[in-house]
Amino acid sequence: MSSLLRLKSPITTIAGSILLVLLGLVPVFAMLLDDPFMLTLFTRIVIMAIAAVSLNLILGYGGMVSFGHAAYIGVGGYAIGILAHHGITEAWIQWPVALIGSALVALLIGLLSLRTKGIFFIMLTLALAQLVYYLGNGAYAYGGDDGLTILQRTDFGGLLDLNDKETLYYLCWVLLVIVLWLTYRVVNSRFGMVLQGAKSNDRRMATLGFPVFRYRLTAFVISGTICGLAGILTATYTDFISPAMMHWTRSGDLIVMVVLGGMGSLFGPLFGAVTFLMLEEILSSWTEYWKIVFGPILLLVVLFARGGIDGAMVRGAAGYALTGLITLFLIYVVHYLWYDDWIPAAVVLAGAAAAILAIWYRQRREAVAIASAGGDHA
Repeated sequence: MSSLLRLKSPITTIAGSILLVLLGLVPVFAMLLDDPFMLTLFTRIVIMAIAAVSLNLILGYGGMVSFGHAAYIGVGGYAIGILAHHGITEAWIQWPVALIGSALVALLIGLLSLRTKGIFFIMLTLALAQLVYYLGNGAYAYGGDDGLTILQRTDFGGLLDLNDKETLYYLCWVLLVIVLWLTYRVVNSRFGMVLQGAKSNDRRMATLGFPVFRYRLTAFVISGTICGLAGILTATYTDFISPAMMHWTRSGDLIVMVVLGGMGSLFGPLFGAVTFLMLEEILSSWTEYWKIVFGPILLLVVLFARGGIDGAMVRGAAGYALTGLITLFLIYVVHYLWYDDWIPAAVVLAGAAAAILAIWYRQRREAVAIASAGGDHA
């Protein structure tokens, strides 16, 4: 029920809709600023947002912590790359093969892993995904560990020219909107209610007569198929496939995106993907040890913004989320103006962090004072 309430929160719905509109205007901003890299960056962001939304379906709504979700990105990407390598570039062949392949791999992994729970489920999904990763490493006919360059992009019979960056971006953006809409429909259906009920108490749902295993397996396959779609777009966007697409660290990044944005919410993975990848781009341009900076930021979100960015807005702490987004925007502006100088951005970030901590400390003191006054009155 809490997930459903968060899904229907007007604050997050408005914020998510505005963010989607802004993402749709990225090609316009890139043209006005004469910055083609902006379009490249946000194409990657939109694609990873699709993968994060797919993971959120089983992680946020189903309570299934899959640590091998990047395997389906690899399966979708390799299907495109292998078919293109053999001269098959028609979309009506490539895309169905890639999606069906991702679904079959998800079905196999789900059949094995969903018979376990907790840490055993996490480790089994990780082990099976790493098996797929090493299969890619051993595919020497398609580059092995070095990967394979895709010489010709998917042919849509003249309807779409994916060699045009704007066309490819809008295709990714439209697919993101469709995936979000489908997730909304699934979560609010009878199927979605059973899935969320199984997350809360699977034994009670089974007692009521629901085949919990089949519901979870179906959700697992749907999630893997959508993630395979992200793999298709990744291979098309990079014109390259390699085992690195499905390494366990990529699965960890997807989990971080979902947690950062807010598990069990419609727009949470979108918030998380945009924030994670923008911070990665900005911080990595200043230092190769950017994760040392990103780690404490994620820790602050976990400690002070339970439920991620989406959860902060739902609980009425929209000011925190707004402050964080404004800070991110300021850092990006400073990064754009002073690309080789990290000191101004560090000052902006430190000032914003101090402001957030000051607000939190004042609210905590007020809460303690109210609690003390209530105890004295009693």
